[in-house]
Amino acid sequence: MSIEETEHHQRSKLRAHIVDVSLQLFVNNGIKGITMDDIAAGLGISKRTLYEVFPDKETLLLECLYKTKSDADAYAKTVYEESSNVMEVILKLYQRSIEQYRLVNKKFFTDMQKYPRVREELQLRHQRDTDEKIQFFRQGVAQGMFRGDINFDIVNLLVREQFNLLMNTEIFKDYPLIEVYESVMFTYLRGIATEKGYRLLEEFIKSYRK
Repeated sequence: MSIEETEHHQRSKLRAHIVDVSLQLFVNNGIKGITMDDIAAGLGISKRTLYEVFPDKETLLLECLYKTKSDADAYAKTVYEESSNVMEVILKLYQRSIEQYRLVNKKFFTDMQKYPRVREELQLRHQRDTDEKIQFFRQGVAQGMFRGDINFDIVNLLVREQFNLLMNTEIFKDYPLIEVYESVMFTYLRGIATEKGYRLLEEFIKSYRK
C-alpha cells in the first residue's frame, strides 16, 4: 500500500470514528447541547483535527444522518429477504425502532429542525421514503394483510404530520417518547389491517409487551 493509500485509509477510518462517537453523543444528549469541543474531547483529538475532517457541526450531523439511513436500509433489505410477508417486515422494523428509540433523547429530534441543511435533507428523505412506503403497503394489500379501501398517500401523510405535531407539544413532559411512538403506530396499523393482518399484529403486541 502506497503512502497516499495509507493516509486515505487512516483518514477514512478517523472520519468513520468521528461519526460513530458524534452520533452517540447527539442521540444521548440532543444536538444543541453538544459542541465541537465536546466531540473532540470525546474522541481524544484536537479541535483542529476535527475541523480538518468536518468544517462545521451541521456537516457532521448530516454525515451522522447518512450513516443511520445507510444502516437502516441495509437492515431493512435483510429483513425483507428473510420475511414471508409485509406485516412481518413492518413488525421486525418496528421492533428495531423500539430498541433504538429507548436510547434516544427527545431533544435529538427537535434539535434537528434548527439546522437548515438537515431540514432540507429530511424533507427530501421523506419524499423518497413515501413512494417506497406506498408501494410496500400496496404489496401488503395484495398479500391480504392490509385493507384495499385505504388511501395510503393520505394515511401516510397523516401519520407523519401527527408525529411532527406531537414533537411540538408538551406531551413528552407527561409520557416518554417510546410510549407516544407505540400509541401512534399501533393505532395506525390496527386501522389499516385486515383480519389476517390484525391477528399477526396482536400476536406481536402480546409477545412484545411480555
